[in-house]
Amino acid sequence: MARLSGLQREVLSLYRKCLRETRRKPMETRDNFKTYARAEFQKSLTVSKKDFNAIEYLLRKGYRQLEMYSSPRIRNIH
Repeated sequence: MARLSGLQREVLSLYRKCLRETRRKPMETRDNFKTYARAEFQKSLTVSKKDFNAIEYLLRKGYRQLEMYSSPRIRNIH
């Protein structure tokens, strides 16, 4: 397997954090959070690996969303 760049490792790390965070949500809404996270990452599949500005922007956006959805007050997502 090829070595991953720093940005690729960071994207995978964010994805794992998103999936881990779903475990803290109520059992009946976990699938909604997983589906949302997967859909958000799939939207960005067309971004070129060499478009560092876009990737860094999406990472910042992803971390902000993760922080927001990590709140215990948020119990479901559509």
